[in-house]
Amino acid sequence: MKLLRYGPKGQERPGLLDSAGRLRDLSAHVRDIAGQALTPAGLAALRALDPASLPLVEGSPRTGPCVGAVGKFICIGLNYADHAAESGMPVPAEPVVFSKWTSAICGPDDDVEIPRGSVKTDWEVELGVVIGQGGRYIEPADAMKHVAGYCVINDVSEREYQLERGTQWDKGKGCDTFGPIGPWMVTADEIPDPQQLDLWLEVDGHRYQNGNTRTMVFGVAELVSYLSRFMSLQPGDLISTGTPPGVGLGIKPNPVYLRAGQQMKLGIQGLGVQTQKVVSAT
Repeated sequence: MKLLRYGPKGQERPGLLDSAGRLRDLSAHVRDIAGQALTPAGLAALRALDPASLPLVEGSPRTGPCVGAVGKFICIGLNYADHAAESGMPVPAEPVVFSKWTSAICGPDDDVEIPRGSVKTDWEVELGVVIGQGGRYIEPADAMKHVAGYCVINDVSEREYQLERGTQWDKGKGCDTFGPIGPWMVTADEIPDPQQLDLWLEVDGHRYQNGNTRTMVFGVAELVSYLSRFMSLQPGDLISTGTPPGVGLGIKPNPVYLRAGQQMKLGIQGLGVQTQKVVSAT
């Protein structure tokens, strides 16, 4: 299934895409694409519905973040060896973990704001993992049972805030609009191998990032298991799994950063495409 949320900011409704790519409303069956709706039982109930029986949504409403009421937005740094190299950092011996504030979450096609005074706002296309079955101390062999689905994430990052102002990564990662997610959450049964997905990103039509999740240092199952040692994972938690090379910071000899008026376009095989206009924060 391709599950999504649509409508004005803060008033999103749950929906799904049918086999013809038409938007169907799920409001009569679930309050949101969140929490218990993402558990194995919740997804099984949605899967049992006949999409043709659901109301067809007319027009072209805004696509919101594909998951609502996210409890934790957990991110993994330097999870592609070649991205670590372009960042001038060693390949980590174990996952580098940081967080985005949930207030950073926005829709896949919403504007991305450059914070006031920022001169080093950067892009990062990443595979997002949505937790369905909660748990802690999850064994690697059982980890994939805890995944509800996958989505596209743009881990927008302000490099000065991240690296030059106390090296507190969270500071440069959680600004408002720095977490576009969606357009859909594709359920795990439709992605048989999350370690074989192409991902890419363009700015103003120039392709900066081309990668594949097969080159992750730590794969999805390993990450889910690892994180569960340090926190309980809960339905709707979101894991952003790292970015391949091609970020603005890594361009030599002169890094390239985002400017107001530019457009980002990014996608992952089978998970859809995001398009964002870059604007200055007001």
